[in-house]
Amino acid sequence: MARQLDEQIVGRYPVGQRLRVLDVGMGQGTQALRLARAGHQVTGLEQDSAMIATAREALSAEPEGIRERMRIVEGDGRDTGVHFLPGSFDVVLCHGVLMYVEEPDPLLAGLARMLAPGGLLSLLVRNGDALAMRPGLAGDWAGALGSFDTTAYRNRLG
Repeated sequence: MARQLDEQIVGRYPVGQRLRVLDVGMGQGTQALRLARAGHQVTGLEQDSAMIATAREALSAEPEGIRERMRIVEGDGRDTGVHFLPGSFDVVLCHGVLMYVEEPDPLLAGLARMLAPGGLLSLLVRNGDALAMRPGLAGDWAGALGSFDTTAYRNRLG
């Protein structure tokens, strides 16, 4: 995923351009930190206080220059208009969020409004059937069969 995102950024923007990035549902801040390390100005938006604490802890271990390039905002991705002006970001990430949102249209519209003209919106949504295969790959055949019939998904993050 990181490689594909980097390819999209390099294909759209001049090499070395410092971008304004919004990571909606940033979780532990893995992507946000990676992009801040690459020199971009990153804002992470997250509503889960435990995830925010983990992201802040990871950020605190970074050099000052990286800490200055990353901002963490507590909030819901559906409320981007409350926190940011339209057109404020060159790149908006929404990875692993949409499958938890019952009605994604308002969220997607809000994310699109945050993009500057010509900006890049990166969406990543988990595929339910592919996730059901995970137990099978580990030899848990009953778990794999049961996964095809569930609408719930839990990972190490909850």
